[in-house]
Amino acid sequence: MTLSTPATASAAPRVGVLIVAYNAASTLTAVLDRLPAPFVETVDHILVCDDASVDDTYEVGLRYKEGRETLPLTVVRHSKNLGYGGNQKTGYRWALDNGLDIVVLLHGDGQYAPEVIDDLVTPLARGEADAVFGSRMAVRGAARAGGMPIYKYVGNRILSRFQNSLTGMSLSEWHSGYRAYRTDALRDIDFDSYSDDFDFDTEIILGLHAVGKSIAEVPIPTYYGDEICYVNGMAYARDVAVDVVRFRARQMGFGTPIRGVDPGAYDFKPSPFSSHARLLAWLGRTTPGRVLDVGCSDGQFGAAARALGHTVVGIDMIKREGVGDRLDDFVIGDLNHGVPDGVQGTFQHIVAGDILEHVLDPERLLTELARYLAPGGAVLVSVPNFAHWYPRSRTALGRFDYDQRGPFDSTHYRFFTRRSFERLVARCDLVVAERDVVGAPIDVLDRGADRRSAVVKAVARTQRLDQFASRTWPTMFGYQFLYRLTLP
Repeated sequence: MTLSTPATASAAPRVGVLIVAYNAASTLTAVLDRLPAPFVETVDHILVCDDASVDDTYEVGLRYKEGRETLPLTVVRHSKNLGYGGNQKTGYRWALDNGLDIVVLLHGDGQYAPEVIDDLVTPLARGEADAVFGSRMAVRGAARAGGMPIYKYVGNRILSRFQNSLTGMSLSEWHSGYRAYRTDALRDIDFDSYSDDFDFDTEIILGLHAVGKSIAEVPIPTYYGDEICYVNGMAYARDVAVDVVRFRARQMGFGTPIRGVDPGAYDFKPSPFSSHARLLAWLGRTTPGRVLDVGCSDGQFGAAARALGHTVVGIDMIKREGVGDRLDDFVIGDLNHGVPDGVQGTFQHIVAGDILEHVLDPERLLTELARYLAPGGAVLVSVPNFAHWYPRSRTALGRFDYDQRGPFDSTHYRFFTRRSFERLVARCDLVVAERDVVGAPIDVLDRGADRRSAVVKAVARTQRLDQFASRTWPTMFGYQFLYRLTLP
């Protein structure tokens, strides 16, 4: 269905309302009546999506439209039930296809208050957020006072706290179905790939969070009447828990990439368990000198090396924001073509952290880098271990595919085991002066979590166990190998 822009439209955003309805014949009229008159006068369109109800929800919507020629209302009925998430997908595609700027999700069962719809729209119209959620938990005691059953209240709080702890977010409620989105934010996420079930609401939060969209909350009143709840509480809790665990695993590098995250923008990893920390420890043991940071990204690792007294020159194919301020010098170059001509002189240390697996010919690059070593200098390298238990098991099960990060990083051209990498080092006429190993980046699970939480304590225990395993059996449990390489 195609909508025309109303004659009253100007610079104000075009706002649409998506009313998802299933067996809502007894409540739909009241929901539409409760929309504030000033809002209705300015709204671009209202779409009622009847998800193949077994009652006469669709007919009630059509009768409501009769005699209200000025009301911008469309009522559609799906030929088959698409599910709660599938119904929303239809509405969001409608909003995108028709050039709306903002779309509000409202339920047809009357559980959410149409009277406060402007509270959700206003922050979006002002450009203060990409999504606004109505929260029944924002005001202490309001949810219970509004009739939320105790078991739902407790479940809501427990799940929301769990979801916040794993994602680093701080939403007062993850489970409200009263929401408004800027359509340009929806365009940046792959919502069509999300669940058709009730956990769609959780997946859309994770999708927005993954691409850096801002989410605001506004308090809304709580209404519980005699509406029928179609949510299986235990199945829903299981599904949303799996969603956030899978999301966190993807952030760690396990699982398919999250659309919108730039896999080339590598984070600086200051954790004491990380490869960056070990490389910096090696740099910290030496007299300050010239350091060449190969594949320096935004220069945060180089800045940490400068803090140790070193003079740092960075190389990367893109000059990212802030890199010029963090480093002493920066040279643009594609390392697939070797060391760029702009690199001058020799260096006491050359750092190739997480870079050799990204180039087409790592042997050629490492050989060239060795020519820039000052007498007594060293090349410091970190590479992922393809023989780690995770890629081993994936490959053995026939499930090889690329991930967001980690050994299966979608930008990796080459894969190494300890033996294959050390053979490559020998061909480059370098020798291994020192080697080390680090375990999986398990500690990223507790980012944003309360330091006292059970999540943090469990992560710490798992991290210690993984570190012990990686040192005991490095070829099986080592996530990355680190080398200090010198000239013979």
